[in-house]
Amino acid sequence: MDSINAILVDKFLVWLLVFVRMSSIFVVTPVFGRREVPSYLKIGFAFFCSYILVPLIGDIQLEYSNLLSFAVIIGKEFLVGIVIGYVSFLVFSALYVAGQIIDMQIGFGMVNVLDPTMNTQVPITGNFIYILTTLFFLLIDGHHVLLSALFKSYSVLPIDGFVFTEVMVNNIANVFTDVFVIGFKISVPVIAAVMLAEVALGILSKTVPQMHVFVVGMPLKIGIGILTLYVIMPAFVKIMTVTFDRMYGYIYLIIRSMAKG
Repeated sequence: MDSINAILVDKFLVWLLVFVRMSSIFVVTPVFGRREVPSYLKIGFAFFCSYILVPLIGDIQLEYSNLLSFAVIIGKEFLVGIVIGYVSFLVFSALYVAGQIIDMQIGFGMVNVLDPTMNTQVPITGNFIYILTTLFFLLIDGHHVLLSALFKSYSVLPIDGFVFTEVMVNNIANVFTDVFVIGFKISVPVIAAVMLAEVALGILSKTVPQMHVFVVGMPLKIGIGILTLYVIMPAFVKIMTVTFDRMYGYIYLIIRSMAKG
């Protein structure tokens, strides 16, 4: 009887640690971490996903001597989930970077909206691109890939396998740097179109001095910027597909860099 109770306790502790890693991802991940998603839904979803995941990861032998050492293991699992969710959040932040650049170019730099997720003002174009990308992310089952990455993380980074390494820090810093590169690449078509419009306005101002360039230029840049966004939408879908693939690569890279050895 005592052996059965010990097995049940071990299974429960394993489930608890899986639940911690699963629920911590939902704190900052782009889709599940938003404040519009009720907390009860996040906890319930993490509960059932953990229940399904525990039998799939096989038998795990936990090694701890007291309550403090077990609390350390819980903290490690929480950090693993936070790091995975943070990497995916960083890639989605590239959309806000692109939106901020686009808004500055077309004249929407002073027009911001409140993002309830972070309680900060975000660019209106960036918010539009973010919502559009989130819908596309759900449409292609990108959230399934995140959950799959969590499942595969146990083959590379088992429970109590987290190590804070310099390689992990460098990889996160590289992801952070690539966020700005991705954001700039997304905004390049609008930057080029607005630049051509400004060159044309400069030529017109010299050719027709009576024309008020500042009066004509502002609505012209807004119209060209919105039209360019509309034109590049088919290509934007492909760009997001490549960006998501890169995000998954970042996640697996970070997971490997957190493992022992």
